[in-house]
Amino acid sequence: MTGHPSGPLWTGRASNRVQWVLAGAGAACLALGIEIAVDHAWDSGIVALLMAVIGCLAAGLLILFGTLAFVHAAVTVDAEAIEVRCGHIGVPRRKIRLAEVAAAEYAPLVTPQQWGGWGYRWRPERGTAVIVRRGEALVLRLGDGKLFTVTVDDAENAVRVIRTHLRALAH
Repeated sequence: MTGHPSGPLWTGRASNRVQWVLAGAGAACLALGIEIAVDHAWDSGIVALLMAVIGCLAAGLLILFGTLAFVHAAVTVDAEAIEVRCGHIGVPRRKIRLAEVAAAEYAPLVTPQQWGGWGYRWRPERGTAVIVRRGEALVLRLGDGKLFTVTVDDAENAVRVIRTHLRALAH
């Protein structure tokens, strides 16, 4: 999608419905922790009961928020930067100025297994990535030689827009 100079030149998204199932598992852990806390007698074995409640609540929150953050990613390219926002509240977020980008490449297939799973990933030999689903991706080669990869629909057009602006910055 293209826009006027002050607005976004390209926007894209990627979604993963499987993450909703995992978020449901996190909600179930939370519910179990609350159920244990409310319905069990606290007069005997309080340490074990407290540990069970805290464990369920902690696991539930970790799973719930960890998965909801990566239900989708939104990528925006404007005349100055590329911004990646994850989940419904936009966190984690990464903004990369176009001046920091040496090259933009299209990857037709990136899988979570290549990066060790879904989410915000870092691999010393590959760089950093936001992986929300299997499929096409935008790969940025930064000026320091590191890579930043994000799975996003219509990544090929994003690469085209970024390359056009990189050429304009070079002149």
